[in-house]
Amino acid sequence: MKNTSNIKHLHWKSAMMAAVAFGCGLSTLHATDAAPVRAVIETAEIGAPISPYVYGQFVEHIHDLMNDTLWAEMLDDRKFFYPVLAEEPPPPENPGRFGRSPQRRWLAVGPIADVVMDVQEPWVGEHSPRVSLAGNDPRGIRQGGMAVKSGKRYSGRVIVSGDSGAAVQVALIWGEGASDRQTHKIPRLKSAFKAHEFEFTAGVDSTDVRLEITGTGKGSFRVGAVSLMPADNVEGFRKEVIEALASLRSGVYRIGGNFISGHEWREAVGPRDLRAPTMDPVRPFAQPNDIGTDEFITLCRLLGVEPYITVNAGFGDAWSARQLVEYCNGAATTPMGLWRAENGHPKPYGVKYWGIGNEPWGDWQFGAMAMEQFLIKHNLFAKAMRSVDPGIVLIAGGAMPDTMTCSKQTLRITGEIKTELLGPADWTGGFLTKCFENTDQIAEHFYAYTSRRFDVEKGDSVPLDADEPLIEWMRRPANHVRVKAEAYHDYMELVPALKERPIPINMDEWAYAGESMTRYKTVPAIAWVFHEMFRYPEIFQMAAYTFGTSLVSVNRTDAVLNPTGLLFKMYRDHFGTIPVAVVGDSLPPAPRYPEGGQDPRVNAGSPTHPLDVAAAWTEDRSALTIAVINPNETGHSLEWIIREANLEGSGTIWRMAPSDINAEIVVGEKSEVEVEAIALDAVPASVELPPFSVSIYVFPARASGS
Repeated sequence: MKNTSNIKHLHWKSAMMAAVAFGCGLSTLHATDAAPVRAVIETAEIGAPISPYVYGQFVEHIHDLMNDTLWAEMLDDRKFFYPVLAEEPPPPENPGRFGRSPQRRWLAVGPIADVVMDVQEPWVGEHSPRVSLAGNDPRGIRQGGMAVKSGKRYSGRVIVSGDSGAAVQVALIWGEGASDRQTHKIPRLKSAFKAHEFEFTAGVDSTDVRLEITGTGKGSFRVGAVSLMPADNVEGFRKEVIEALASLRSGVYRIGGNFISGHEWREAVGPRDLRAPTMDPVRPFAQPNDIGTDEFITLCRLLGVEPYITVNAGFGDAWSARQLVEYCNGAATTPMGLWRAENGHPKPYGVKYWGIGNEPWGDWQFGAMAMEQFLIKHNLFAKAMRSVDPGIVLIAGGAMPDTMTCSKQTLRITGEIKTELLGPADWTGGFLTKCFENTDQIAEHFYAYTSRRFDVEKGDSVPLDADEPLIEWMRRPANHVRVKAEAYHDYMELVPALKERPIPINMDEWAYAGESMTRYKTVPAIAWVFHEMFRYPEIFQMAAYTFGTSLVSVNRTDAVLNPTGLLFKMYRDHFGTIPVAVVGDSLPPAPRYPEGGQDPRVNAGSPTHPLDVAAAWTEDRSALTIAVINPNETGHSLEWIIREANLEGSGTIWRMAPSDINAEIVVGEKSEVEVEAIALDAVPASVELPPFSVSIYVFPARASGS
């Protein structure tokens, strides 16, 4: 086998290049407008390996997204950022886009006048509730709306102090009867705060259980912090969610996002009960700071993935970023390494991948500044961070012309809609020309939307055309990848150093947004993104889907992979890693819209229109894998010739093909989407592809010499 650049050139240049490849590689076929679609799989023409990191995931503290989906804590505001209330507040007029909103509040048991927020020596944060007692009438605080499963154990702790005459108890309550609760009595209180552990076993399945902390007797008591988790939590994370996400083998997890530009990392390390809750200034929401650096590293270890940390280059500074690198990677003899060791982690984490800032090109970003200034800032950060660990991989917060155009940032900067390569609004170009030696990867983001597109002639987002075919709706996210590949090749001509030392793209945020993640409809479109990245493996070497948590259908007690999660798992488990050329006689149609923004010069797709085909050997060449997407409402046939492959003559189809494009996977309900395994007793010359299906054909290869 030989490595070749044909794959790269076949898929990014003009239709003429593909036609030339057709003339050379399809001498046994003749172009025709009639079905079936035809392809030649040139197994000797291989490309650079597909990185397992292209299956990566992105997580961020947006509202309660991480706390609620990944973290096992059942209580909101467990360290009392907010005051205790007399009754539930009215729901907000705008509930917000992400996570659970609003946060559940602590309410008074008994008159609200008996509960005050004590600012004198609080346990943590600005205040702790002090409860005045009234003899035999219970006084205290409660929080409802929790979900439990009958027979399941729940463990927790409460940190309290109080007068010796106070008798305090913690109760889990699921009904109004005397038997509809379990109670744990706290030993005699002291004036100093002390943690007391408790455990309950739920008596029913319920989504409206409450926890009460009440006291009788004389004097008062204070509550510093409370926690309640399922007893089967895995180092603080939800067991069922960890099991589902670990099955994806995602390669890498990135933590970052807009949140990071207003986040102080030092507030989220150390004993969790002593981390003060803070208000996220980016999307106003009280964060408990329970998932910090140590917990993120723990999450990555549990999932078997590499951690990728974005440092705060918004409100943050290079010194703080340097300290975070030292906290993660420094020996226990360094100041920050010692702090990490004191926090229970003596061995350095060895975090390799580090992003400098999140979307610094956007005027919505906290600490946003002009490109010329941020390029200097990037270099300062890089120098500081590498002074601690020279071996880290530094990722710049890039934005190619497509991103700058569609986000209207170019319009803000230059007054023009479209972005000029290496011009004053081309952030990626700025990093390539001003920060080249301090950049190992370029972060790029894209969000395609299921109901809108960016119109470069109007300079604005507009509704989709009513007559748009399903295949073009499916192609939209892959076109974002194609646009970035086209721009990358333009940069190679404009920045000669890029040919000598390529700086790959890290697509560390991407999604097809607007459809419910419980539905199947976007699955073929997401698969098409994979295929387009596979065609440029030397360019796209890491990616992170928004969000890792969106690959599971969850409620407060259970979790299963949703259709997109199943797709990620199917490709990670069954598609190969050494891409091979796919040649066909049916090029993708010309783009529907003028080039610019999210619209490429040449449409995404293989020369097998209206199907999309990608192929790859497994790493050890033990099997050939062929992935076929049918992004159409009707079934299609595909005839193929597989060249220079000594296959055994059997195989398996792994397929997602529900009868309804809106089929769903909803936790707790019967699944309407599955990955079907179909055994083959021969390598077929043609295959049938159901409507809007995604199929991976796996054909074992004979050992060399057999």
